[in-house]
Amino acid sequence: MRNWLKQAEVDADERDGLTSSEREEPAALRWENRRLGEDFDILKRATAESTG
Repeated sequence: MRNWLKQAEVDADERDGLTSSEREEPAALRWENRRLGEDFDILKRATAESTG
């Protein structure tokens, strides 16, 4: 409960620290990077099949 209260204060700009959205951003970027890597691998395999 204390952590939620502290986070609410940070989000309300009443306390220093990372906001909820700033805390979520790295995870979202890791997810997007993984998805783009998978897309790249699919395209790489498709290109190799069409030229090989």
